Amino acid sequence: MPAFVPHPWPQTYNPLGNTILSTAVAAIPVCLLFYLLAVRKTTAWKAAVYAFLVGVVIAIAVFRMPTLLVLGASADGLVYGAIAIAWVLVAAVFVYDLTVETGHFTVIMESIGAVTDDRRLQVLLIAYAFGSILEGAGGGGAPVAICSAMMVGLGFEPFGAAMLCLIANTAPVAFGGMGNPIRALEAVTNLPEADLSAMLGRILPWMAMILPFWLIRSQCGTKRTLEVWPGLAACGVGFAAIQFFWSNYMDAVLVDILGGMFTLVWLTFFFRLWKPRSLWRYPGERVRTGVAKYTRGQVFHAWTPFLLLAVLVIAWGIPEIKKPLDSVTWHHPVPGLHLQVLRMPPVLPQPHPEPALFDVPWLSSAGTATFFAGLIAGPILGLSLATTLRVFFRTLYRMRYSLLAIMAMLGLGFLTRYCGMDAVMGLAFTHTGAMFPFFGTLIGWVGVALSGTDAGSNALFGSLQAITARNLGISPVLMAAANSAGGVMGKMISAQSIIVACAATDQEGKEGDLFRAVLKHSIALAILVAFIVLIYAYWATRFIPSGHHFGL
Repeated sequence: MPAFVPHPWPQTYNPLGNTILSTAVAAIPVCLLFYLLAVRKTTAWKAAVYAFLVGVVIAIAVFRMPTLLVLGASADGLVYGAIAIAWVLVAAVFVYDLTVETGHFTVIMESIGAVTDDRRLQVLLIAYAFGSILEGAGGGGAPVAICSAMMVGLGFEPFGAAMLCLIANTAPVAFGGMGNPIRALEAVTNLPEADLSAMLGRILPWMAMILPFWLIRSQCGTKRTLEVWPGLAACGVGFAAIQFFWSNYMDAVLVDILGGMFTLVWLTFFFRLWKPRSLWRYPGERVRTGVAKYTRGQVFHAWTPFLLLAVLVIAWGIPEIKKPLDSVTWHHPVPGLHLQVLRMPPVLPQPHPEPALFDVPWLSSAGTATFFAGLIAGPILGLSLATTLRVFFRTLYRMRYSLLAIMAMLGLGFLTRYCGMDAVMGLAFTHTGAMFPFFGTLIGWVGVALSGTDAGSNALFGSLQAITARNLGISPVLMAAANSAGGVMGKMISAQSIIVACAATDQEGKEGDLFRAVLKHSIALAILVAFIVLIYAYWATRFIPSGHHFGL
């Protein structure tokens, strides 16, 4: 095999001469990943690495992709995963860890619980609003683990707390980890981040308004739910409004953090003006006594890291600041890969050379802004700069396997795209015809249910969705966003989420019971999202963004 590619390499979409067999082989890396995660219960980083290595073998042996191109595509994905996703995630979890290290997270927990004694309304404050902040700041298992532990600490029944937090951790997931799922979509589809963010901001707010009612009904039944409908409406509409506005007109980074913060403040104010006629608590539950009271200054001080995070990330996006920061971004063609892969008909009307650029926005990254927020917040919370840095490196070490999983999944996603495996699978899905918007949404649901991550599902299936949509005459922006929107409803039944919820509430051994308890909610909510996508695809096409830009 030559050490270089003398001419652009054309992708082939039937390498084995049999459409069914070629599609089956192209699906092997994804199926292997799901098998290892869901059946063998392999740890996420090992499953991702194994699937990536199998993808490399198939790309070379079956698709006859030159080794230099395989190395370039893999390197492109690994670098993107490290800088655009892993760095942002580590920095965000670092900020959270600072509040735990200094004991200020207890103040945050007690301040939320003190707003109301009604268990239904506490679910909105903790599982829904605060969970959204945690999802936006880092995602992973943190929102479920932290919120369920908080609720048990406040007196909730453990199994119920775990179930409620799993259901609540849905609507914000597509914008979680400072917008990581959307960046993964952008990377593998070449669609504008602004369009993808806007489309998700037009699908998910409908679910955000439904979710509070769904949550409380699963907690205490229809009658008790209707008793607090004003609070549920205030919660859903408040969060949905911010989710729509910020995702459509600002950015994809702070949607969850600002949506959750606004909802917390708004509900705190609303619950002072409106109260349910009767207080609801679990039957036989004992009311806690001796709960600490905190001044407004203490509460504000505890929330400082998250407020700094929001302020600096917003500042990083201001054009007058962003432009000079972007000027030091490192852009470089990927050696041996840039414009050396041809997308071929019928995926595109004409052969098209695929660009491949290392893009390392090390200074303008939202992760850098978040890291600086942590460096400032540490001393404000009472830590020395040296201790603050020790917390950061401890966070980095603790997350090493999660970061490896992210980079391996992005490496596989990029390899799948440049090799043409995504196109082979996408062409197979064109046979679903007019119902593809429905089934395509469920592909995302299956992806997150089995992989446990919306960003990972987007990296694997985002390009497939866009290719299939183009071949069927459907908006690729809609279907790429649908992968992410459908995926969020699979989060609650992923093995990772179930295990984290049981561990946080001391329910080890009840994973099967918890899975069965949330499965019906996951399926029903995924189907609702699929119908919303169908409506956009055929009856509300004018609301699908095209050439949309933030701020316009």
